[in-house]
Amino acid sequence: MVAARITVNGKETPLSPAAPHTTVLDLLRERGLTGTKEGCAEGECGACSVLVARPGVNKPTDWVAVNACLVPAAALDGQEIITSEGLATVGEPGTRPTLHPVQEEMAVRGGSQCGYCTPGFICSMASEYYRPDRCAHAEPAAGSDAHADDAEHGPNGFDLHALSGNLCRCTGYRPIRDAAFAVGEPTEDDPLAQRREQDPPAPVATEYARDGATFLRKDTLAETLRLLRERPDAVVVAGSTDYGVEVNIRSRRAECVVAIDRLPELRELRVESDHIEIGAAVTLTEIERRLDGDVPLLAELFPQFASRLIRNSGTLGGNLGTGSPIGDSPPVLLALEASLVLADADGERVVPLAEYFTGYRQSVRRPDELIRAVRIPLPLSPVTAFHKIAKRRFDDISSVAIAFALDIEGGTVRKARIGLGGVAATPIRALATEAALEGKPWSAETARAAARALRGEGTPMSDHRASSVYRSAMLGQSLLKLHAHTTEAVSS
Repeated sequence: MVAARITVNGKETPLSPAAPHTTVLDLLRERGLTGTKEGCAEGECGACSVLVARPGVNKPTDWVAVNACLVPAAALDGQEIITSEGLATVGEPGTRPTLHPVQEEMAVRGGSQCGYCTPGFICSMASEYYRPDRCAHAEPAAGSDAHADDAEHGPNGFDLHALSGNLCRCTGYRPIRDAAFAVGEPTEDDPLAQRREQDPPAPVATEYARDGATFLRKDTLAETLRLLRERPDAVVVAGSTDYGVEVNIRSRRAECVVAIDRLPELRELRVESDHIEIGAAVTLTEIERRLDGDVPLLAELFPQFASRLIRNSGTLGGNLGTGSPIGDSPPVLLALEASLVLADADGERVVPLAEYFTGYRQSVRRPDELIRAVRIPLPLSPVTAFHKIAKRRFDDISSVAIAFALDIEGGTVRKARIGLGGVAATPIRALATEAALEGKPWSAETARAAARALRGEGTPMSDHRASSVYRSAMLGQSLLKLHAHTTEAVSS
């Protein structure tokens, strides 16, 4: 087997002698690329972001920004990355490098002060700079506010959500936004723009062992499932957005880690006549862009799910596999009546998500099974909403998450599905509230009665994020909010 290596800024870099748990961040810094910084070590500050060549949505390759502090270096074996140092163009010896357009705008518009977070901002900004479907809008009329209608999208098509995972304590963000909204289009001779027209590096089988630990990636799902039968103690990783935190904050050192993020069988997204099937290893960003709003409840979820940096790596399979009661996707998928396709070496079984969770971070999935796909039945309920109660608007953990999917015909609720997170040891369906709604007129009286039932769902606890009383109150309030927002649309 070929020795594990990563192409960094156009040059091959061997992983050895790094340990299998070594993150991309630590590998880069050990090799002298110190522009990539560690701020939080858990994917919340973005100081460590780098660009990875990934399969594209609109072109063969997308330059995707990821948190280098979370991704095991071995997970990028055979892959290609660009750091902040690699964006500038280096000329003849003795001459100064030519800044990348993103770097230039950050410099001239005062987007950097202490500079610690700047390389991470630049990599996240460069990812959006190279997004193929980013389009400039018409120039605003003279004297008008260019950002009055949408402060989160620039006239150059720049989506500020691309920077939602990057934190800065110096600039107040205004000059960073100015820099983001000032960048133009990549030129025809831009090598990173040209690189998008070629396929990304193909996944490679990896077996990287050192100091009694092993990182493995197989070529196929069948091989992976046979491996998991032999090694039920193995830690399975896709985007590593959860495992990376365990490595950094809790010093977890697994003896065997198995990567599934590039398995073709887990990377499919299909829309059939009666269901949508989403592969467990399709990233949240890929799902968002490929579905393009066709599942409105998911479209409402994605901007509130962590940050763009996390969504660029995180997967539905990983979010469900951890079994966390405060994950944001389970309430939405419960409201959508999703099922999971679980695969082992002998075959597959389909389990309704409502029957999947059995206890705190526990489920019916066996150690030798993987979530292969998530299935969402069609047609979708026409009235949907996702309410996330958190201390910050974006990039935060839910205190409470509520997802609604209602079928309302002739002013009557024919079907109601409500998923809840943060109010019990597992994500749950609000069964009593669903029963209080179904068959009833979609009226203020029905909403108030159902809101009383919703306040009693689950067993909310008090912790540093919210009290149990507050969580219960927010449950009821969310239904009243849904009724207020939908009454006019339903009646019309």
